[in-house]
Amino acid sequence: MKCRLMIILPCVKLSCWLWQPGEGLRAQVVSRFHSMIRFVFLFSEASQLPSRKTLGEGIFQRTECHSSAVKYSNKVLFDGKKVGKILSNTSACVVFPHPDLSFAWIFNEYPSFVQEDSRRFVSQETGHLYIAKVEPSDVGNYSCVVTSRASRSPVLGSPTPLVLRTDGVMGEYEPKIEVQFPETLAAAKGSTVKLECFALGNPVPQINWRRTDGLPFPSKIKLRKSNGMIEIPNFQQEDAGLYECITENSRGKNIARGRLTYYAKPHWVQPIQDVEVAVEDTLSWECRASGKPKPSYRWLKNGEQLAIEGRIQIENGALTISNLNLTDSGRYQCIAENKHGVISSSAELRVVASAPDFSKSPMKRLIQVQIGSTVDFECKPRAFPKAKCSWKKGGEQLQENERISLLKDGGLRVANVTKGDAGTYTCLATNQFGTAKGSTSLVVTGGCSQTTSLELLMGRNLLSCSAAFEQPQKFWWIFFSPFYFCASGDLMIRNIQLKHSGKYVCMVKTEVDSVASAADLIVRGSPGPPEHVRVDEITDTTAQISWQEGTDNHSPVTTYTIQARTPFSVGWQRATTVPDVIDGRTFTSTVVDLNPWVEYEFRVVATNKIGGGEPSLPSEKVRTEEAVPEIPPSEVSGGGGSRSELVITWDPVPEELQNGEGFGYVVAFRPSGTSTWIQTVVTSPDTPRYVFRNESILPFSPYEVKVGVYNNKGEGPFSAVATVFSAEEEPSTAPSGVSATSLSSSAIQVSWTAIPWKMSNGRLLGYEVRYWNKGQKEESSNRVKAAGNETSIKITGLRSNLDYYTAVRAYNSAGAGPFSATVNATTKKPPPSQPPGNVVWNVTDSRVLLSWEEVRAMDNESQVTGYKVLCRSSQGGLQELSTAGTTAELWLQLQDDYLIEVRATSEGGDGSSSQQILIPRLASTFSPFPLSQLLSASFGDVVR
Repeated sequence: MKCRLMIILPCVKLSCWLWQPGEGLRAQVVSRFHSMIRFVFLFSEASQLPSRKTLGEGIFQRTECHSSAVKYSNKVLFDGKKVGKILSNTSACVVFPHPDLSFAWIFNEYPSFVQEDSRRFVSQETGHLYIAKVEPSDVGNYSCVVTSRASRSPVLGSPTPLVLRTDGVMGEYEPKIEVQFPETLAAAKGSTVKLECFALGNPVPQINWRRTDGLPFPSKIKLRKSNGMIEIPNFQQEDAGLYECITENSRGKNIARGRLTYYAKPHWVQPIQDVEVAVEDTLSWECRASGKPKPSYRWLKNGEQLAIEGRIQIENGALTISNLNLTDSGRYQCIAENKHGVISSSAELRVVASAPDFSKSPMKRLIQVQIGSTVDFECKPRAFPKAKCSWKKGGEQLQENERISLLKDGGLRVANVTKGDAGTYTCLATNQFGTAKGSTSLVVTGGCSQTTSLELLMGRNLLSCSAAFEQPQKFWWIFFSPFYFCASGDLMIRNIQLKHSGKYVCMVKTEVDSVASAADLIVRGSPGPPEHVRVDEITDTTAQISWQEGTDNHSPVTTYTIQARTPFSVGWQRATTVPDVIDGRTFTSTVVDLNPWVEYEFRVVATNKIGGGEPSLPSEKVRTEEAVPEIPPSEVSGGGGSRSELVITWDPVPEELQNGEGFGYVVAFRPSGTSTWIQTVVTSPDTPRYVFRNESILPFSPYEVKVGVYNNKGEGPFSAVATVFSAEEEPSTAPSGVSATSLSSSAIQVSWTAIPWKMSNGRLLGYEVRYWNKGQKEESSNRVKAAGNETSIKITGLRSNLDYYTAVRAYNSAGAGPFSATVNATTKKPPPSQPPGNVVWNVTDSRVLLSWEEVRAMDNESQVTGYKVLCRSSQGGLQELSTAGTTAELWLQLQDDYLIEVRATSEGGDGSSSQQILIPRLASTFSPFPLSQLLSASFGDVVR
């Protein structure tokens, strides 16, 4: 038997590849496209498959493809430790582990993918399929499917048969861990870490994960259905630690342990910038980077290692050069590195020497201040090294005192200004290369009491200005160009907004003088929209979002919120992020819990103490990567249809939950009580039903059904199993024991025996009864229905003293069955038409005695069998008394009125009623009827 070994190698341009193995194996290029080349190596026997060591020693060599010659170049040496192993001695699909590959296995034929559970596991590290305990349903052909994220085109391996041996019995044994993660695994910051663990055993082992420090798993950690793998996205320092995989069954327990260590490549916290420093000064150049482990630093000058000497020192990445000279100028590089990466930052150092020069930073020509204020004179000439400054007023050298101070930057400060301080102030700047001077004139006036800086929140609206003059004053406010005249000095700005921020000048004029004072108005508001929102990295369920801060409108940003929008969402929705709360100094975050294969837009909203600002512009639309579908259809049911059909229905999975292209349904069904599933594929994602037709399907037979999902990435879960009945057929037999009985002159009772359930061919809805009289045709018969399991029905509204014929049949949703044999019954003669006459009543206390004349039936009427007395109270109560004679005794309540009537009864029903008798209430505040008095009245009399 031949075995196939497939290897995928990256290739920048269209090239040929050859393998020079150590054991003389033949390599053949089977396909080639722009970014990948596939190789299939053929071996005559499985025993000739190369070992890890052999594969590791083989050299893959890319060659340019020419018709006349082959040029060897770009050798690629594979590490034998990273080569996959062969699982069986028959055939296998073996690939070199590669982070861009995903693996799945097909059972028998596409798209019937092996569904992972506690018994079956597909390693995404090696591609191997593991079955903890083999069952008869596992027998079949297995083919591995390898998919590259670069090409997105799956490659199918040759099938491998699995045959169940019958020459032995598997005993129970404790879990044997076949797949486990390394004892120590270093993981990079922000990476996705996957740990695999799976064990064989009988009974099938249960797999659980935990951290040995007892900390619970955060919500971002995902657990595969089989519990055979945990996935830790966006790996951080707190995720590091010792993890345990615990496999356990009734025979024992085994544990695999591994430590996750955290590392981070260096990244800049403070890179260096170009600087210009004066000769003889000291340079302090700080270079800081973060990383795990902590980076080390070294410096280069003009590409060469910078030597540490007396005046050149390096400490914790900071470069210090004292007593600079012109030869120190050059291009410097700070290099930060740890074992996981190297970064560098370069900048230019210019050492300059020049005499003081005011041409590029001249002093102010005029400064106007108020009496009593403090004034600062700046003196900042361009000079290398820094110039020493001295000051004169007019021709007089100034010395420091309680009001005059010489500042460290060379400036001059005069406090509590008086009129005598007005004049010209000159700064004399000197270094070893020369001398220069500059002057400023000071004018001292009275003025407004307006402050130099104001802070207002949006909505507040009052600025105040006052002046200390005895003469009448007029106020003007200047903001940019408009003039606002104010009689009192207060400026009102209604509904102040951010646009009103700026410099305001208050001018006060009198007949003899004028002064002005300026103030900066700062309006604080909610932040502006963040800028340049982009998606840096996207997976199937996460997205790395970054942005730049916008304007804070004079109130620092405290938090950021990320919002997301899809074609399926109602507007913008807040996204779940890691971390959950994004502080105002963070400009990147990971959005989690996204749906695979869905197009997303993201935007960011900044918030400060004032409130939430406007959202940013949306990012470019990006689509999450594909993944195996996770949501099966809901509302799986069915039933109905035509003869020999099984109808299965479900609610289609919404597009946003299909997780990828090539989405469809796997419909599985089997007769209840059987073990083998019948499967079929429905390729349309919008289809809500499947109809299976087969003449062997019995009517109204129960089937177990389930509906699964799949896409190009693999097969997802099945829905819960539901019971669905096949299509019904009309009942095959008629009811038995049908009889008809006359009840009265207008009604008969029809009864029957229910048909057996097996003969109903479905869910019995009820029975249909047809009837007709002797003078009618059977085809024009009337019909009534009895619902459910009723086995009798009363037919009313019939004519008296007439023969009626009737037949019964059962019905279900498919139709009605055959009618029973016909039976008949004759309705009774009509009841007596003469009402009871001469009704007389007597009352004693609460007892009423009634009597009436006997009713005699005519020849065509039913004989009188007795009488019925009906007594209705004014409260709505009804009493009914039957008697065989022509007298009756009633006991009534004393506080109510009564209406009494009498009817004759017969087999044909009740006869006509006598006229009603009114008996008024028998008691009141006084008694007109003594208890010993006996009253009598004739028909129609009213007692008052």
